[in-house]
Amino acid sequence: MNQAQRIGPQEPTTPGTRTPGGRVRAIPPDLLQEASKRLAIMSLMAAVLWVVGTVLWHLAWPSFHPGQPIPGFRAPDAVALISAVSSLALYFFIKRREQSPEFLLRVGLIYMVVTCLAVALVMHIGLPLTEELAPQITWIGVVLLMFAAIVPVAPRDMLVASLIGASMSPLAMMFTRVHGLDPLDALKTGILMHYSDFLLAGVAVVISRVINRLGQQVSKAREMGAYQLGDLIKRGGMGEIYKATHRMLARPAAIKLIRAEMLAGADESSDLAVVRFKREAEAAANLRCPHTVELFDFGVTEDGTLYFVMELLEGLDLETLVRQHGPMPASRVIHILRQACESLEEAHGKGLIHRDIKPANIHVGRVGVRDDFVKVLDFGLVKSVKPDNKGDSLATAVGLTPGTPAYMAPEMAVGEHTDARADIYALGCVGYFLLTGKLVFDAENTFQMIAKHLRNQPVPPSLRGGVEIPRALEEAILACLEKNPDGRPASAAALSRTLGSIRVGDWTDANAADWWSSRQAVAVPPSPAGIERVEPALI
Repeated sequence: MNQAQRIGPQEPTTPGTRTPGGRVRAIPPDLLQEASKRLAIMSLMAAVLWVVGTVLWHLAWPSFHPGQPIPGFRAPDAVALISAVSSLALYFFIKRREQSPEFLLRVGLIYMVVTCLAVALVMHIGLPLTEELAPQITWIGVVLLMFAAIVPVAPRDMLVASLIGASMSPLAMMFTRVHGLDPLDALKTGILMHYSDFLLAGVAVVISRVINRLGQQVSKAREMGAYQLGDLIKRGGMGEIYKATHRMLARPAAIKLIRAEMLAGADESSDLAVVRFKREAEAAANLRCPHTVELFDFGVTEDGTLYFVMELLEGLDLETLVRQHGPMPASRVIHILRQACESLEEAHGKGLIHRDIKPANIHVGRVGVRDDFVKVLDFGLVKSVKPDNKGDSLATAVGLTPGTPAYMAPEMAVGEHTDARADIYALGCVGYFLLTGKLVFDAENTFQMIAKHLRNQPVPPSLRGGVEIPRALEEAILACLEKNPDGRPASAAALSRTLGSIRVGDWTDANAADWWSSRQAVAVPPSPAGIERVEPALI
């Protein structure tokens, strides 16, 4: 599978700068979303300050004008009241309306200019005619700097808006003529009085450019081939999983990032881990079963981070589903296990074993028009059992065994030769969990769990689940859980045939659709595993 080349889309509307290839690199949408939230907080804070500032002005009047009565409701008070109401309106507009962050940030620029106008009116309408006119630093400069740091718009937009905002004081003096000057003298005097606001408008543009470049650096760091990273889905000990979008096709995906040093053993360099990663990712990408999660792309970033790009699924993983809704009826368990067998059958036929089959790695949901469609996840770190495989999988470092102890075959736990029957064992553990809502063995820690898988015989699921389980299904599950691999079903195909021969009511597409509809299941992205659990082997 070839890595996708970086192909740029048409110029976006979000702020950004051009790359050497001529493409505009925009600030990531999640950062713009956070900026719009900060704009809402700032507008709420402004509403409070308009009210508090006006009240404090009246309370402070006697201290600075002893013997004079406190002024009543003035024109500046009306401006402050209107500004407070407008600020609250903007806050609720941002909080309650589903608008794009780009639109909200442009509204924020308009709000900045309006705020500058309000400050100018309060300053000059309330200034006595006898007051000496002199250069001064005003709150308008503060407003410009605050917005430049919080609202990440294109620097040219900030330049235009800042110059207009800085012009509000001279324009207020010209049109209101509150100082007794003719319009031209008022404009000239206003510019000289407030030249500092114009200087700070230039500083605001510099700040805006710095904020944009920081956002663009984040965007560059998030570029994975032809995909752009979005929101974080999950973080684990070996890396993170993000939502992503293809920059040309706008196709949603999930990207798993893995640090190369986490996959390299004590006798293996990161460079060798990358080589193995590419080889095994190519093998996983050749899997075509519809019940295997599709691998779109893979690659290595400039800083050595490995990444997989996978399809983004709608539905739930089996662990979440059982935890939320309880054990499943036998017919549904058979329906799910047979689909998982189909995925494993293809992988095993190509000489690949999964080694981390568990409920969290089996996703069920809607694909096309079908519900309860199974997808087996995390085929990116499979192990090849072909004779010509050089060394162990890149998922195996010295002293580490990939997998989850609650679903780990005994031979895998002790580091013996592992083949496709280890996946059969794990799938039996999954079936046990789906029928009972419980693990095959309960243990207080990892070593106790592994020891029980090595020595203890499982309690039949019919004795633990509290529900009736067909005897043939129970026997099939217990056969998968045999300690000796030779006692298990010989292949995923054989297990599927056994499950298909069990006479229980069929779980139909109509049953699945009714189940999902009645529970209003929430659509969630897949959670590829192999990223959080890499447990110590039993020595």
